[in-house]
Amino acid sequence: MITTTHRRFSRPAGRGGAGGPTRLGGHGRQQGSHAIRVEHKMHAPITKGILRVVPLGGVEEVGRNMMFFEYNDDIIIIDMGLQFPEENTPGIDFIIPNVTYLKSKRKNIRGVIITHGHYDHIGAIPYLSGELGAPTIYAMPLTRALILKRQQDFKHLPRLNTEEIRADSRLKLGIFDVEFFHVNHNIFDTVGVAIHTPAGIVCHTADFKFDNNPVGDVPADYAKMERLAQEGVLLLMSDSTGAERPGHSISEKDIEQNLEEIFEKSKGRIIVATFASLISRIQQLIHLAEKHGRKVAIDGFSMKSTVAISQELGYLKIPKGLMIDVKDVNSYPDNEILFLCTGAQGEGSAVLMRVATREHRHIRLHEGDTVIFSSSVVPGNERSVQYLKDTIYREGAEVYHYQMMDIHAGGHAQQEDLKLMINLMQPKFFMPIHGHYFMLKLHTKLALEVGIPDKNIVIPENGRVVEVTSDSVKLTKEMVPANHVFVDGLGVGDIKEVVLRDRQMMASDGMFVIIAVVDEKTGKVRGSPDIISRGFIYLKESKDLLYETRARTKRITEDITQKMHPLNVQYLKEELREKIGQFLYQRTERRPMVIPVVIEV
Repeated sequence: MITTTHRRFSRPAGRGGAGGPTRLGGHGRQQGSHAIRVEHKMHAPITKGILRVVPLGGVEEVGRNMMFFEYNDDIIIIDMGLQFPEENTPGIDFIIPNVTYLKSKRKNIRGVIITHGHYDHIGAIPYLSGELGAPTIYAMPLTRALILKRQQDFKHLPRLNTEEIRADSRLKLGIFDVEFFHVNHNIFDTVGVAIHTPAGIVCHTADFKFDNNPVGDVPADYAKMERLAQEGVLLLMSDSTGAERPGHSISEKDIEQNLEEIFEKSKGRIIVATFASLISRIQQLIHLAEKHGRKVAIDGFSMKSTVAISQELGYLKIPKGLMIDVKDVNSYPDNEILFLCTGAQGEGSAVLMRVATREHRHIRLHEGDTVIFSSSVVPGNERSVQYLKDTIYREGAEVYHYQMMDIHAGGHAQQEDLKLMINLMQPKFFMPIHGHYFMLKLHTKLALEVGIPDKNIVIPENGRVVEVTSDSVKLTKEMVPANHVFVDGLGVGDIKEVVLRDRQMMASDGMFVIIAVVDEKTGKVRGSPDIISRGFIYLKESKDLLYETRARTKRITEDITQKMHPLNVQYLKEELREKIGQFLYQRTERRPMVIPVVIEV
């Protein structure tokens, strides 16, 4: 079930979305104050013969990537990603796109195209596929395998309809003819999408970078991009995540050379933490381990799972006898071990943190060990990563990270590569996608620099309909619901604004519970009200405040109940909540969640 609300909390810039947060539930941060009305034109008449492009996520944030293309009665979807929660959504597991508009048109959906296997592009599939009538999902081999592996965690849901594609595949999906072009990213089998529509060719780059010396991969398909340009690209939609970084992306070959320098001078064990999906990096490290006489042990559920899938599909080649079980690591000299693990973001339960804090069952850090963070720091994780580094140093190990030397290359094109993509495709119109608003804006400036006229550029918004014809592209006034849908434990869509607000209040100022026993005949309070405080004040050191609060509770209650027969408990609780809350704020300038409990006897 998906529930939609037309109210929203104010959110930090860049988190946007049409309308307020919608919440969903399955397995497995919005702050604010002022509720505002948001009107959705849910079923505005569609002008025939016009291509409608609608992002449902991913153009005002990093993550939650999903958009659809609609022409008359045909719809295709690109990606169904999730976004990880932030500080102002406490307790939320994931944020996924709102598909209310698509649900009403599920019979028109001709297929879902997935560009690659990262969770911000595949993570919402288990939650949304069934809602949309289980349309066929088209994906490259590794991407498809990762989708099906994740679906195993959702055995209560119907099976997915998937179809494997190749980079040279062509699909006929209703009015749309679809082909693909290979691009480099930090996961194998990433493809851009070229959609042949009656209006013209629309190209979606996916997440990409250019790497002419990739590891375990081939360079991007320049020839096909040039061929599309010759045919005439009407609209280019291009990844903006790296738009603030100057220059070109670092090649994976350069990363391998820098990693080898560390291997050559490390005398103890080498422990490398990286993203589980970064198969090319894992392949580099396995090659270096073989070259330098080290056995390889891997730990971390997601990494072991991805490695197994990649081996099975032939994307990862591991020499026979090189791998050992993690429990056997201590049977080898320190200078003969490479340990690969998850946890480069400082996650408390991940492998590297457990190793650093001596909680891992088999691995302890030794004096002289080398720990490599072969990843960038995801925004929001800086503090936990710094704590992890400090802990590792205290154990006597050496630490290397991407700010010290080039031992990680991001998967997103930087400014010069973004310009190259535009020059290769030579589009008539341009739309930056994938990133916060400032990233889209910076990408727009790059497009202007390479000659795209300002009037031919449109910066999209989540939920706002973009209309495309052979000679125009424009943002319309029409919005479809693109609010945040929250996944919280087993609940999808059942977390309302009040729940998040309560969580934020408790996280900020704590909780204050007042328990009063009231005689239902006389309205008098029996005994002294009990008080429970969590995260607000330390009771033993606040006796004066507690004494006055009890007295006020008794006085407020008896003033209300002495002439109230029968007793209106709900009204009494609301008055206590309001007046005690005001009193506590006057005394402490804090606003705990006040929870009155009235017991009639």
